[in-house]
Amino acid sequence: MNLEFFIAKSLISGKERKSTISAPIIKIAIAAIAIGTIMMLIALGTGVGLKEKIREKVAAFNGHIQISNYDNNTSEVSLVPVPLEQDFYPEFDRVDGIAHVQAVASKGGIIRTEDTFEGMLAKGVGKDYDWVVFQEYVVDGRIPDFKGKLNDEVLMSRRMANRLQFSVGDSFYSFFLKEGDPSKVPNTRRFKIVGIYDSGFEEFDATYVFVDIRHIQRMNRWEPNQIGNFEVFLTDFDDLQQKTGEIYTNTNSDLDTQNIRSKYFRIFEWIGLFDFNIALIIGIMIIVGGINMITALLVLILERTQMIGVLKALGSENWSIRKVFLYNAAYLISIGLFWGNLIGIGFLWFQKTYRYFKFPNPEEYYIEYIPVHLEVSSVILLNLGVMALCLLMLLVPSYIVTKISPVKAMKFE
Repeated sequence: MNLEFFIAKSLISGKERKSTISAPIIKIAIAAIAIGTIMMLIALGTGVGLKEKIREKVAAFNGHIQISNYDNNTSEVSLVPVPLEQDFYPEFDRVDGIAHVQAVASKGGIIRTEDTFEGMLAKGVGKDYDWVVFQEYVVDGRIPDFKGKLNDEVLMSRRMANRLQFSVGDSFYSFFLKEGDPSKVPNTRRFKIVGIYDSGFEEFDATYVFVDIRHIQRMNRWEPNQIGNFEVFLTDFDDLQQKTGEIYTNTNSDLDTQNIRSKYFRIFEWIGLFDFNIALIIGIMIIVGGINMITALLVLILERTQMIGVLKALGSENWSIRKVFLYNAAYLISIGLFWGNLIGIGFLWFQKTYRYFKFPNPEEYYIEYIPVHLEVSSVILLNLGVMALCLLMLLVPSYIVTKISPVKAMKFE
C-alpha cells in the first residue's frame, strides 16, 4: 500500500474526522452536494418531462409532420383534397424513422342546442388512425369505432361538453357550410357522443371533435380516395427538422410538408426556454456545491498543516500531497452524490407513479400534474459532470499546499 493511499485513508476515517473541528464543515459540504444533486435531478426530470408531455400533446392532435396540398398549409380546414393513393402511404419506406402515417380531414362547423351554440373543428379520422397516443386523455366513455360502416359516433372534449352540458350518450345536431357557396342550406349531421377526452391543451380542447372521415368526404363531395392531409409520426422527435426535409424530398412536387415546430412555433419557443432554466439551475447548484467543497478542503489543509510539513520533510512532492486531499474530496463528493441520487430519484419515482404534485394553474402549462421524464444516461452524465467539475474547482485551492514551508508547518499549532 503506497503512502498516498495510506494518508488518504487516514484523512477520511470517521474516527479522526469526528475528533477535529472540520467535522461540521465536512457535513455541510456533503449536505450541499446532496441537496444540489436533488435539485438538479428534479430540475432535469421535471423540465424534460414537461417538454416531452407538451410535445406529445401537440403531436397527438397534428402528428409530427403534416403532408398536404399547398392550398391547405395555412388553414386548419381541409379545402383542396389530396389523393389517398401515394407511394408513402400506408408505409413510408423511403425514409427511416417513420413510425406511422395516417389520413385525416378537417371541417369547421357549429353545434346547436336549444339554449346555445358552439363552434367546432370536426377532425375526420378513419380506420388507420392511431388512438394509442390519445387513449390516456379519454376520461369518460370510449374511443369511437370507425373501422366498420359509417356511423355517428364522436369523441368530444370535456371542456366543450361542459359548456354545452353534454355527457356520454347524448346526441346533438351540427351544421357545416357548403364550400364555395355559403348561401346554400348547410349540411346537417347528427352525432352521438361515445367518449369524452381532456388533454389539458385548451387551444385544442376548445374546438376539436373527432368524427368519421367519411362524413367530411361526403359533405365536401370528395371521392372515397380523397382526404385532407396526411399526419406523420416519427420514432425520434429530435430528428424532426431532418425528417421534414427528407419527407419533402420524397413526396410529389404538388405536396407540401410542415412540422409542428414551425406550425406552433410560439409553443416550441416557450418550451425551448426550459433548457436554459435547467442549465441555469444545474450551474448554480454545481457552483454552490463546489464552494462548499473548497471550504471543506481548505479547512482540512489548515488542520493538517503539520502533517504536510512532515511529509515534505520526508521528501514527498507537492503534487503527491495535493492528490491526498483531492482523493479525500472525491470521497466526500461521492457520499453527497449517493444520498442526493437516492433521495432525488426516489422523489421523481414517487411523482411519476402517484402524480401527487400538481400545477396551481394547469391551463398555463397544458397539463394538470407535474410530469417526470428521466433517462439513465442523463443521470450518469450528471453525476460524472458534478464530480469532474467539483474536482476541477478544487485544483486551485489545493495549490496552497505548495506554499507551506516544512519548517514553519512543523511549528504550526
